[in-house]
Amino acid sequence: MTMPPEMIQQAFALAVQHHQAGRMREAEQLYRQILAREPTHADALHRLGLIAYQAGHVDAAVDLIRKAAAANPSHAPAYSNLGNALRDKGQFDEAIVACRQAIVLRPDFAAAHYNLGKALQDRGQVDDAIGAYRQALICNPKLAEGHLSLGYMLNDRGEFDAAVAAYRQALALNPRYAEACCNLGVALQNKKQLNEAMAACRQALAMNANLADAHYNLAQLLLQQGDFVEGWKEYEWRWKLKSFPSLRRDFGQPEWDGSDLKGRTILVYAEQGFGDTMQFIRYVPLLADRGAKVVVGCYPQLRRLLEGTRGVAHWLMGGQAVPAFDVHASLMSLPLLCGTTLESIPAAVPYVHAEPERVAWWQRELAGDSKSFKVGLVWSGSAKHKNDRSRSLALADLAPLGQVPGVRFYSLQKGDAAGQAKDPPAGLAVLDRTEELQDFADTAALIANLDLVISVDTSVAHLAGALAKPVWTLLPFVSDWRWLLDRSDTPWYPTMRLFRQGAPGDWSGAIAQLAAALTARTHQA
Repeated sequence: MTMPPEMIQQAFALAVQHHQAGRMREAEQLYRQILAREPTHADALHRLGLIAYQAGHVDAAVDLIRKAAAANPSHAPAYSNLGNALRDKGQFDEAIVACRQAIVLRPDFAAAHYNLGKALQDRGQVDDAIGAYRQALICNPKLAEGHLSLGYMLNDRGEFDAAVAAYRQALALNPRYAEACCNLGVALQNKKQLNEAMAACRQALAMNANLADAHYNLAQLLLQQGDFVEGWKEYEWRWKLKSFPSLRRDFGQPEWDGSDLKGRTILVYAEQGFGDTMQFIRYVPLLADRGAKVVVGCYPQLRRLLEGTRGVAHWLMGGQAVPAFDVHASLMSLPLLCGTTLESIPAAVPYVHAEPERVAWWQRELAGDSKSFKVGLVWSGSAKHKNDRSRSLALADLAPLGQVPGVRFYSLQKGDAAGQAKDPPAGLAVLDRTEELQDFADTAALIANLDLVISVDTSVAHLAGALAKPVWTLLPFVSDWRWLLDRSDTPWYPTMRLFRQGAPGDWSGAIAQLAAALTARTHQA
């Protein structure tokens, strides 16, 4: 049955009114009636796709919007929104193509440039994403979300002043923009303007009390300043972050609430990185001392290292059947549940131990180097870490250490950066036997035979600290919350010394201090 064009136009206009008013059911019904009579009505297909997208039906949205673009190849909004939906499906290359087609059709289309920026951002093309956001803002300077996204990318690239300016512009356009206020706090923290950063986070929460990112950012600021009472509570908001890398475990049994554990079995599980697990495994003996039977879920790479941890009744690896238990807790929630304050950090070391047989093997291997001061080096963390750009450096940056006489350096570096040991800077000879380090237990045995470990903020620093080995840790200008502020020591690891950047991205001062300290240390040896 055909419908006169004027009736289709009237039905479409009414559907758009329903759509704009949020009456999605009525709008969808009218769009479908139009398509039943005119299957290639591009605008109805497009808007029906938008309804599907808003409802979370991304596959259906892609299918409908594709049909809209096919029905009208000049439909720039269809291509732009198709790119947005494809990005949600992780099809970044196709999303970029779609957005660029929208821009070809309408070069001044701000939304298309913005969606292109989002796809390029997810694709990891930082400079191109920044260019797309800037172009979107040229087309529409009042696009608040454009300023927000630009600020995010500039902050990620270390351009903190420009990021602050972008976030403030977003807030000027939308004074109740909680996300912009939250991200402003992050950029201010990166500038070490901590009071202003905390004020921005609290202002964001005044705008939106359930904004998880603001709670999480506030937690890091509080913990960094030693306010553990409020800080640990706010840190629990990490579970609600979209970007949080680990999922909260869903068990039928209740979460432990800090109540009496005597005679009960508690399952404790790791949630984040290797270093986090090594730092917080120290809480397991405290639970055992409370009368609990403790089952620990752990990464296989750490099992051999940690299996001697006091108080563990049973280790659980991925894929194994979970034994019966009464309550459960994440390893990194234990400081809150145990009421940890800055003064009550359980810091008795060592609380992990290297295997005696492997220690003896390395002792024999290093016997010919007994007169040297032996130093292990780690210069890079995992590239997947969100802050790796700030915390990692190149082996070449450590060249001044090579001027210290009487030192033999051993690589403890794993991962992609390990290859730098094969081509060290002039004067810095590095012995590389990391192919013999299959897991952290092997690394611990080698560390046990060294005099000192020098590391960036990564898992080996935690390992050395937990082993009670002297360890000097290089920290970026704004360090992770666990290292507190402006201290050269840490209450978490009594044998650790901290060397901090004096300015963002500038390792030269910290490395010069470290080289001077190493010279002094070797003179004592």
